[in-house]
Amino acid sequence: MKIVTEFPFAITDDPDIGIVLSDGCRLSARVWRPEASGPVPAVLEYIPYRKRDGTLPRDEMMHAYVAGHGYACVRVDMRGNGDSDGLMSDEYTIQELADACEVIEWLAGQQWCSGAVGMMGKSWGGFNCLQTAYLQPPALKAVMSVCSTTDRFADDIHYKGGCLLGENFGWGAVMLSYSSRPPDPVLRPDWREMWLKRLDAEPWLAPRWAEMQEKNDYWKHGSVSEDYSRMTVPVLSWGGWADNYMNTVAHLVENVPAPVQGIVGPWVHQYPHTAVPGPAIGFLQVALRWWDRWLKGIENGAEHDPAYRAYMIHSEVPDASAKHRAGHWVAEAAWPSARVSRQVLALGAGAGEGGSPSPNPSRGYLGTDETGAFSVSVNTPQHLGMHTGEFFPMGLNAEMPGDQASDDALSVCFDGPVLGEPLDLLGAARLRLTLSSDQPLGFVVARLCDVAPDGSSVRIAHGMLNLCHRNSMEDPAPMPLGQAVEVAFDIDQMAYRLAAGHHLRLALSTTYWPFLWPSPRPATLTVTAGSLDLPVHQGSENEWEPPSPEAAKPWAHRVLRAGKTTRKIETDLISGTTALVISDDFGDVENLSHGLCTGESMTELWEIHPDDPLSARAVHTWEQRQSRGDWSVKTYAWAEMNATASHLHLKASLTAWEGDTKVFERHYDDKVPRRFV
Repeated sequence: MKIVTEFPFAITDDPDIGIVLSDGCRLSARVWRPEASGPVPAVLEYIPYRKRDGTLPRDEMMHAYVAGHGYACVRVDMRGNGDSDGLMSDEYTIQELADACEVIEWLAGQQWCSGAVGMMGKSWGGFNCLQTAYLQPPALKAVMSVCSTTDRFADDIHYKGGCLLGENFGWGAVMLSYSSRPPDPVLRPDWREMWLKRLDAEPWLAPRWAEMQEKNDYWKHGSVSEDYSRMTVPVLSWGGWADNYMNTVAHLVENVPAPVQGIVGPWVHQYPHTAVPGPAIGFLQVALRWWDRWLKGIENGAEHDPAYRAYMIHSEVPDASAKHRAGHWVAEAAWPSARVSRQVLALGAGAGEGGSPSPNPSRGYLGTDETGAFSVSVNTPQHLGMHTGEFFPMGLNAEMPGDQASDDALSVCFDGPVLGEPLDLLGAARLRLTLSSDQPLGFVVARLCDVAPDGSSVRIAHGMLNLCHRNSMEDPAPMPLGQAVEVAFDIDQMAYRLAAGHHLRLALSTTYWPFLWPSPRPATLTVTAGSLDLPVHQGSENEWEPPSPEAAKPWAHRVLRAGKTTRKIETDLISGTTALVISDDFGDVENLSHGLCTGESMTELWEIHPDDPLSARAVHTWEQRQSRGDWSVKTYAWAEMNATASHLHLKASLTAWEGDTKVFERHYDDKVPRRFV
């Protein structure tokens, strides 16, 4: 990455400007803006992740860069977080979004602001900039959303396809820890009073989310897919194929009536100028082009850029820590694209590659011809899925999907013929199955894989359906026992080129641990028909040359203690349980600009017995550390989830210390009925 130190404008950097809302709540904002200029547009990032320490390393490289090109960049701590007043009760609340609208109005009214405001962010910030655009505040002129969703129920960190994600619990533990930290005493002399109030009000949100097992009004709130016609503000959406928010870009480009564009790269859950796998690109230069057009009104032609730019990944060996993915950029003038046609492959059983009889009853084939009647049972062991990777991987610590061959061996697989020439796929595949179940609750997972001649298997995309949601996300119903039903669901968006000599594989399973929480009883699905509808691209060469990554200078810091990460799959030879065990010590650092020392450590345990879904158990711990001179605080969050056939059991505790003195301790214990999961 090129570090830029000279910009068109010198900038000022104010670490704590107060934005006082109508109810008296003071939000703390850090503002970078041109030193000598007239009024300029404002670009807002509004998140709970603490501008003083949490996101500061990336903030200084991004916001200073954009400000140096003639914008006021405003990084606001949400109510109840960082150095802001108030308490936070949940994610994406009515209060949160109302505050965002007030902040935008306040920014537009400042003498240093031209009156035009843009909003940007990744993940939480990507969500709420879409949600704020949905509310149509008058001064909001454009948004840029990275790694976000349009549907908070069907395609988010809590549920996917109606299935309860393991990360619903994991994210609850993260937020219990993240929200437990105090304001910085240098900025807030009343830090201790604020801290104790936050700790006392700290919500344990995982049970609340797990309780709502259908798409109700809670999930519809903040889901812009409920009414795309309200999206009248220009939108630039970014995603990554290694992230599980890869569907959003296509959904927005296809449905938003305002000027809209999307870019999807090979990346994990990070901004595209710093993300792996490479190639990273000049995200900030593309962002400036977008802001110049919609916030400054510069006729630079940005509105005529391709509607959908996607990095088409090429076949390579599996690598859960890939630093780079081979591929090329595809640029579509419109989405859906006229260059994509649909190819339907029928599922068949009893024949292997080339039509020869298969010695493995769990192997079938994908063919262009209609197949005869067949019947195949799907009942997979509970530990299938250990090589799935994280819901949103953040880096190179084996967080991306690894070789799928071992999970394929536990699945029911349908293999296509060996390819004589490359096959390009762009879009979402759709799977249709006729199946019956011997249990009222259950799900089916489909993995689309690229299988090399040596048998290694790369996951291209995956999709899943809670069978209770086969007809409706809003009104789920248990499966009728032994009765054949037709189901259909999408496999996630993809851009992928399979090499000649490789073949396509569809792998089906009834388990996916720890990505999905298991069903209460092992379900056997009997599949008697099926088809896979593929989005086949006509083929292309490289169609876009993005700028190379640039950023402002990194933050001034000193490493006090280096971190260390381990990620292991362990099998207990006595009990027979298999566990994914993660330890992530992020070390400790000192900010040389204001002296705050911070550190963070976490552990995750995901264990299960291959024969018993009720053996599933997750235990997470998080420690947060802050100090400066003689002052120090620490919080420790612990969370555990297990289940019976009738209930999910979610426990947690939160403990806080000031120096060596324990100042707070609270325990949570919740049981949630298993209605549809």
